[in-house]
Amino acid sequence: MKFNELFSETECNIGRQRELDLAKAIPVLFLPFVHTVIECAGEETLLHGFPFVLDCFIGGPMSAPMFMFAMGIGVHFAIYNEPKDLVIRALKLAGIGYLLNVFRFLLPYLAGYAISHDAEQFLVPLWYRFFGNDILQFAPLGLLCIALFKKLKLSKGKMLAIPAVTLLIGWALIGIDFQSPVLNTALGYILPTEDATELVVSDFPLLNWLIFPVYGYVFGYYLRRLKDKDRFYRIVTPAALAVCIIYFPLAIKYEWGMFGPGENAYYHMTGYDGIVFLCVVLSMLGLCWFVSKHLNGFLSHFILRISRGMTAFYCLHWVFVRVITNVILYLVNGTQELPEPQIYLLSLAICIVTTILVFLQQDFKARVLKKKEAAV
Repeated sequence: MKFNELFSETECNIGRQRELDLAKAIPVLFLPFVHTVIECAGEETLLHGFPFVLDCFIGGPMSAPMFMFAMGIGVHFAIYNEPKDLVIRALKLAGIGYLLNVFRFLLPYLAGYAISHDAEQFLVPLWYRFFGNDILQFAPLGLLCIALFKKLKLSKGKMLAIPAVTLLIGWALIGIDFQSPVLNTALGYILPTEDATELVVSDFPLLNWLIFPVYGYVFGYYLRRLKDKDRFYRIVTPAALAVCIIYFPLAIKYEWGMFGPGENAYYHMTGYDGIVFLCVVLSMLGLCWFVSKHLNGFLSHFILRISRGMTAFYCLHWVFVRVITNVILYLVNGTQELPEPQIYLLSLAICIVTTILVFLQQDFKARVLKKKEAAV
């Protein structure tokens, strides 16, 4: 098979990418289940059954790597995608990230402390969580790197090489401790920092995770030139799935990478996890492409709206999860742990309410835009 049999020299695939919408929508809808299970289930519960699947798979390689890869792809399909546009978008995302932290950490935790005077539950972790590095802190850094690469007009080869090198460096530095909460938190945006308190939030250090938005960006370049999606995904998907099927059972058995000890084993990603996570992403895109071809109008529209409202969904669901579990349940019951059936009911309720609010917000924005267009 020749390269030009699959790819055109000019852009020919410029419409909505249905597989991308579905590959984002599925993990987004599971986020309330993932995070509620993590907050409300005991450690033993998370080691088995569906909680284990939610924590280690749906909430792991199927989520953040997919979202960041999709963000990189999306740069090629955005109307405004010049470096300065990406810088503006990055700044907006950073603002959203810290605004989210006001409503999921600062205000709820201060309210919880005012009611309970429990400093260990609410005040001690507040600084780390508010200023820590979560995905809405990492995403702007990823966009800024893509903007820089575009500005420098780097070749595709160099764009592929740089994140591979940074991942190897980040891998070598896993667990680095600067013996200072301030330095560990500040440098945790770039490096995989940890300390003895296990309070430092360095969830998506740039060195380890840059590979996903940048590789997504390169993938997006070729996706716009892809002539035959069926043939492409028939080739890529089985190979990527085979890697996942072989790797994950071995990784679980021998505690490799993300299945190793410590809460940061997933976030402080190793080199081989990075390769396998890319295979998970490609598997999802291929499977979602073939599934999306058979979805009817209602489901397609529903998936499209969830995909477009991904950031709003992420923010809203986190506010509900944190306020309900960390504050309300803790203050009422003295613990945030729940029986497994109640966890799923709470997760479902949060998912439904969040979806409704996201759709209402989208409808409101559409009405406002329609009025502005009518006024012109």
